[in-house]
Amino acid sequence: MQTWRDGRARATDAAESIRAALAALGIPESAWSGVRPTVTYNGNAYVHLGLLPAYAVKQIAEALQGPSAH
Repeated sequence: MQTWRDGRARATDAAESIRAALAALGIPESAWSGVRPTVTYNGNAYVHLGLLPAYAVKQIAEALQGPSAH
């Protein structure tokens, strides 16, 4: 059970990090409200990103590529 709890904590931390990054890009919360932490029965941590609007994905891709991509 502790393994699952640890996985849940990692997934929650990661989900909060991506939410903060998306907010910093100026993407409204309504676009990323589907982001949620997920953990498997054996404790593997994941983040479900949900359905993101195309404009938000474009912004994310540009941010990941860095300033030289613009």
